[in-house]
Amino acid sequence: MALWDRIRESASTMQTQLMAKKNELTSGAFRDASMAMCALVAAADGTIDPAERQRVAQLIATNEVLKNFAPDDLHRRFEENLSRLTTDFALGKVSVMQEVAKARKKPAEARAVIQIGIVIGGADGDFDKDEQAVVREACHALDLPPHEFDL
Repeated sequence: MALWDRIRESASTMQTQLMAKKNELTSGAFRDASMAMCALVAAADGTIDPAERQRVAQLIATNEVLKNFAPDDLHRRFEENLSRLTTDFALGKVSVMQEVAKARKKPAEARAVIQIGIVIGGADGDFDKDEQAVVREACHALDLPPHEFDL
């Protein structure tokens, strides 16, 4: 199977798993951690391309699982996290990882946050090494083994 097909299949599988748990994923911790994860993936290479920012914002707005939350609120939280990362990437990353770690207490939410990172990262068909690395770091922040997600 070609790499592109594996990435697309993995992202599709993760989205299906998320949809199965949609009604359980309604806490503020999940919301905050998910928006932090989206920002980390968007800025994984240390820069935030305007086109990528728009693409991730669009994915957030159209993701069925995230429709449990007000779109304006999600967008505001995503932008706040991106702002932290653009002001000082290293310091911002620490702060944004703390937001991700909010989901640590509920394993189902923690896994869903990682799955959202994979869905966002793989949406363009190129879940690159930088994106994989930040999702792997998020696994550690959430006390989840990265190999569980093929990372």
